[in-house]
Amino acid sequence: MTRPTITDDLEVVVRGDLPDDIADYARDRIARLGDDIAEPVLHTRIRLTHQPDPGIDRPIRAQANIVLKRRFVRAQVSGRSGPEAVNLLKDRLRERLTRHAPNWEARRGGHPRGQSAAGPAPEPHEWRHDAQPSQRPPYYPRPPEDRQIIRHKSFTPRRISAEEAAWEMDQLDYGFHLFTDEQTAHDAVVFRDSANGYRLQRLTEGPPPAGTDTSITLDPRPAPQLSLDEARERLDLSDARFVFFLDPRTKQGCVLYHRYDGHYGLITPAR
Repeated sequence: MTRPTITDDLEVVVRGDLPDDIADYARDRIARLGDDIAEPVLHTRIRLTHQPDPGIDRPIRAQANIVLKRRFVRAQVSGRSGPEAVNLLKDRLRERLTRHAPNWEARRGGHPRGQSAAGPAPEPHEWRHDAQPSQRPPYYPRPPEDRQIIRHKSFTPRRISAEEAAWEMDQLDYGFHLFTDEQTAHDAVVFRDSANGYRLQRLTEGPPPAGTDTSITLDPRPAPQLSLDEARERLDLSDARFVFFLDPRTKQGCVLYHRYDGHYGLITPAR
């Protein structure tokens, strides 16, 4: 039986004002990654979006989801033109696929388990936080009075360790990850800290994160209790990309963040 390849089920979705041939260009470039994938590819989805805002320096956003037999690889970049965004996406995917190849397993140092909300998670292996963070597009500096919450995502956070949450975050190419901390049984968020590697913030006080990874630093301050309006005000007054807070109505942890287009996104647990 022939092993499925990246070209067998490759979907390209184009949104906005982009050249007519950009979908074919993306298929051609992404298909060249076939030699970097050592396991069956079940599905590949590429999404190219043009943000029609003249104030955005890199208005083309390219995202890719590749479902492998036992893994889920995700990447996102932005570019000034369609071809530039596609080429950047191809390079980003190659880097991530190389890190997920079998010969990368020996360099890992944690013990993830189970399945993430976005797709199949890897089987338990060794891992350590040596991944380089992705070059995320800076969000457009939209005036605060014009910002709206235009995306609200709700899901059931898995109960895992901070080490596993950081691993899942890298798998999905996120900048932060909301989860249920198995040490405290409360919501928590792990994110990249350029000064110290990775940082963990909880809703309640608790012990240092368990596990062998010492690059995860615990924030000693519990997340603040804020209304949604107060969270928006705090985000607007800071240089942070997101704010993790306790919703006084639901008693759950929520994340309000800046989208690349300058608007807000909101993530809440669904229970």
